[in-house]
Amino acid sequence: MKILALHGPNLNMLGRREPEVYGSTTLAQIDQALAERAKAAGATLLSFQSNHEGALIDFLQAEGWDADGIIINPGALTHYGLSLRDALASLKCPIVEVHISNVYKREPFRHNSVVAPVATGQIAGLGWRGYMLALEWLL
Repeated sequence: MKILALHGPNLNMLGRREPEVYGSTTLAQIDQALAERAKAAGATLLSFQSNHEGALIDFLQAEGWDADGIIINPGALTHYGLSLRDALASLKCPIVEVHISNVYKREPFRHNSVVAPVATGQIAGLGWRGYMLALEWLL
């Protein structure tokens, strides 16, 4: 089983960026926890982060066709990343959209996701553990 974990813009700053909103856990710690759990279940996890929409799309086009599931936190691309949304829509595996904060309790522009209509499900507001819940569901 092959699972992809994609992280959009600014998620490389987790642990430093607005810890009152996003917590103190770093992206490296999240990826390590995901990889360890996937390995324990006999799955392979490939993680990728970029601040550039095209790089995320390139990764999906290279790795997504034989993926069994995708966990994605698109960051700000959630609200306007139509080319990322289209790349996700072209794949046949389940997709779980994850947000560390509860985007629905924040600014109104954060309430709209262009990714949600092509995702199988969405987890928001449960901190970094939302990634782990997404992984458990995919496994």
